[in-house]
Amino acid sequence: MTTSSPASAATRRRRDPERRERILTAAAELTARRGFHAIGMADIGAEAGIVGSGVYRHFENKDAILVALLDRVMARLQDGAAGILAAATDDHTALSGLIRDHVLVAIEDRTVLAVYHREVHNLPEDDRRRLRRLQRHYLEDWVDVLAPLRPDLADGELRLAVHAAIGAVQSTLFFRSGLAPERLAELLGGMAHACLGVTPTPSASVNGE
Repeated sequence: MTTSSPASAATRRRRDPERRERILTAAAELTARRGFHAIGMADIGAEAGIVGSGVYRHFENKDAILVALLDRVMARLQDGAAGILAAATDDHTALSGLIRDHVLVAIEDRTVLAVYHREVHNLPEDDRRRLRRLQRHYLEDWVDVLAPLRPDLADGELRLAVHAAIGAVQSTLFFRSGLAPERLAELLGGMAHACLGVTPTPSASVNGE
């Protein structure tokens, strides 16, 4: 009987550096299709092309996978917003940039964003509260740039408009229109601007050009 050396064990662990990402992608796709409670670690492993026990090398349990998925999509939205707000020269440009970026995430990361909305209630309480707090901070970025553009709206009305705009964008998560991505982005962006009562800036195309 041969015993593996620590060096050979480390080599095996480094053999597939993208394995964690494959697990997350597989979990997102399965959860979007079947729901979080309907899948198990073995299902996730099979979808990722990994034996079920291999999943546990990266995640303690299924809840840990869900937390990692939802952290990822929230971080993507927050990072995008931070970059837009730092680069924008005025509130109107910033708002159109936020809309454009959210549309991009809704189209390109549709599966993970859909998982967030369907499964956030299944998180452990501490993680759920933390993500809800991050979500509120993200929404505040929208409210802050909308307020100077819509001085006619009270605070509650501003927040309602922001929720309506984001809801319009995220309608694509639960309905497959069959539209080409460029046309879908154009329509969703226009609808979000309409909800907010502002016109798109000239640079508010989906590609940011």
